[in-house]
Amino acid sequence: MDRKIKWVKNQMMDKTEKSSIDFLSCQEIRKVREFHKSFPEYRQTPLRSLTELAGYLGVGGIYLKDESYRFGLKAFKVLGGSYAMGKYLAQRLGLDISKLAYRQLTTAAVRQQLGEITFTTATDGNHGRGVAWTANRLKQKAVVYMPKGSSLTRLENIRAEGAEASITDLNYDDAVRLATENARKYGWVVVQDTAWEGYEEIPAWIMQGYGTMALEALEQLQAAGVDKPTHVFVQAGVGSLAGAVQGFFASACQGDVPPTVVVESDQADCLYQSAVANDGRPRIVTGDLATIMAGLACGEPNTIGWNVLRDYSYLFASCPDWVAAKGMRLLGNPLGNDARVISGESGAVPAGLLAELMTNPELAAAKEKLGLNEKSKILLFSTEGDTDPVKYRDIVWNGEYPAPAK
Repeated sequence: MDRKIKWVKNQMMDKTEKSSIDFLSCQEIRKVREFHKSFPEYRQTPLRSLTELAGYLGVGGIYLKDESYRFGLKAFKVLGGSYAMGKYLAQRLGLDISKLAYRQLTTAAVRQQLGEITFTTATDGNHGRGVAWTANRLKQKAVVYMPKGSSLTRLENIRAEGAEASITDLNYDDAVRLATENARKYGWVVVQDTAWEGYEEIPAWIMQGYGTMALEALEQLQAAGVDKPTHVFVQAGVGSLAGAVQGFFASACQGDVPPTVVVESDQADCLYQSAVANDGRPRIVTGDLATIMAGLACGEPNTIGWNVLRDYSYLFASCPDWVAAKGMRLLGNPLGNDARVISGESGAVPAGLLAELMTNPELAAAKEKLGLNEKSKILLFSTEGDTDPVKYRDIVWNGEYPAPAK
């Protein structure tokens, strides 16, 4: 198996006509955050300044958004599902979501007006748990399908939120199709963070939901005296999160957008393959998508996210599992006074890639293309904590997926 990191500079971002990112503007995302702030569990997650690591790697600053604290669920995903479900209910009620807070959505009067709604989704774990958690709090139902090989711990966490959940014998993309077919059959509502023709409204709302994390990060950077990052690294499965982060920063930093690196598993690198093809059309990766980065094990791009990434992102990277494992160990065993960050398999791969870019001679050309140097102020997103504690210990304690010898 090829253990090398692959990368490609995006050749499509220089075209004059770009897809709209108005739905991810600061103005829109501030409205989204107000909805999230209406939840009693809302707290801004920490932005960690990893000063010692930055000095070791030879950059000016590394700032890592730690989503292991989000709503007590150890992952950012709940931001997207909760906002999309709130928007859907607001639409059913004929109201603007800015007029509806969480407390109103949970009242008996609203529940009576809406009736019983079943939300369904396919997930490796984190998104499904967020949908189940939100449905539970909104006094509605959730049915969750998980792809083969999913963590039993993540399955039980979803069931603990009151959802009906099962692990299928399908890969992620086929599990999405199963959820969609059953929603059509039973009158359920699909809450999926990937888009396809005819299913774009809810995925766009989910992307907006993720924007809360990006807005928080920018404001936290500015509070720390950094006007904006010089570089943004963000991981991608279908591209919803990456598209949301990219769209937000492209809108917020118009005229001087920081280069964004989109990071994928090499077993599910549909966006990287799309960038290599260089014709503007998304590519699909098939098969088992067998990677420890379960949250990134998606072979079919979100069409909305792809359009944003195609038009604005600077570089795409395809990473073997050892890069994520390295990132987990690096963040979990910090230098000096740096904060310890418990980052899961899908959360840590940007940190692992950054470390390799700064230390691996084989990636010198990518480092040069990006202009990474002692002045760089880099923003990373650790999108999950140890949502599978057994796997976390196997990697961080027991050394699974070691980096190749140099």
